[in-house]
Amino acid sequence: MTQFETLIKALPDETRQSLVQVWDSLSPAEKNNFRDLVNGMPSEQKLVRMLISMSTTQFKYAFGDKHKVAIVGPTNVGKSTLFNQFVRAKQDTAKTSPVPGTTQQNQKADAGLFAIVDTPGADAVGSVGKQERDMAFTAAQDADFIILVYDAIQGIKQPEQELYEVVKTYKKPFIIVLNKMDMVKSELAAVVERAAINLGVNPEHVIPVSAKTGTNMANVLTAIVAAEPRLITALGKSMPAFRWQLAWRSIISAASMSGVIALTPLPIVDFIPLVATQTIMVASIARIYNYKINLKRGRELVTTFGVGYLGRTLFYQLSKLGGVPGWVLSAIIAASTTAALGYAACIWFENGEKLSSKAIGNITKQMTQTMLQVFRSKGKAGASKKNIKDSLQEMMEEMPYAQNRDLLDQAANSDPSIIKEIDLE
Repeated sequence: MTQFETLIKALPDETRQSLVQVWDSLSPAEKNNFRDLVNGMPSEQKLVRMLISMSTTQFKYAFGDKHKVAIVGPTNVGKSTLFNQFVRAKQDTAKTSPVPGTTQQNQKADAGLFAIVDTPGADAVGSVGKQERDMAFTAAQDADFIILVYDAIQGIKQPEQELYEVVKTYKKPFIIVLNKMDMVKSELAAVVERAAINLGVNPEHVIPVSAKTGTNMANVLTAIVAAEPRLITALGKSMPAFRWQLAWRSIISAASMSGVIALTPLPIVDFIPLVATQTIMVASIARIYNYKINLKRGRELVTTFGVGYLGRTLFYQLSKLGGVPGWVLSAIIAASTTAALGYAACIWFENGEKLSSKAIGNITKQMTQTMLQVFRSKGKAGASKKNIKDSLQEMMEEMPYAQNRDLLDQAANSDPSIIKEIDLE
């Protein structure tokens, strides 16, 4: 089952109807993009937050006003803890406490693509409690999306059922979240099923989370985004840059390891572990781009691009010029060819296009030149065979490519001499 199908099944009937309206308004191409985006959404909370953070500027520029999401639920179910999982600025976090009624008024904060609103308990009693309930219901009525939160420990009783019926009358897209799943552990499935029965919904419509640990928060964020086409548009425009940043992390790891492998005394022997490292990198990049691939296919792609021969040719040509120790040049070229291969893999998984040997050569040359410049700026004593992996990783982390892949796109499409512009002195 794809993530898109899983998401659809997790939405209550009312919310699914809202999504169907959005879905029906899309063209076939937009539907494919929508499906690909949801399927490509990361499953880790920190990665989803990273994607949303990258999309915020695009959203503000294109749409202005923010989508408003309200967190509504009984007293002491963890609404404020859940709220704090969304907020971007530390000063906006809500006060949390095991004492019921800690939150006594609505609190709004920036959550990136949308504004998030924390509310008092919607089941508070007494005259003060009525004011708090009114504030919670007002926030729900004003919201574009509602997160209805219940407690896995307290369960669903008549007041919780009544709250569910009230929220449905607002005709707003919403999801049902069962918090504190970390407290029930092995009994989770039974607890979710009982909550669903008491609410009269399918167990798949109840999303268990732990606001304390962030578990399953990615599912909540994805559901919010899917219910609003403007958010999907902003995320879709940011997804390529997001995926490239994740891929660059994998490239850095593989490239720095390749530099170490290149220091082996037998150049022919190093081919096998080098290809293994590059194959694992290509497979990890495939996952980032939601592209199914096995290690055998990954190895075929590595050998197809022929970076091993390219690296040996470049080493032979540059070594004749002198200027840097041979072992440094060997490590840098191994790292550069691996990085160029990683870039080529990204292009392959994005567009199904195979970069030419000339384009990969240009990328390798660009990478080699940049690393040599960094190496010189740090002084030739800054790296040794013992710390070369850390040195290469540090060099690549300082490169601008993670934030601006256009630099590599330009290099791939340029036509420089493979050697002439590299200064080794």
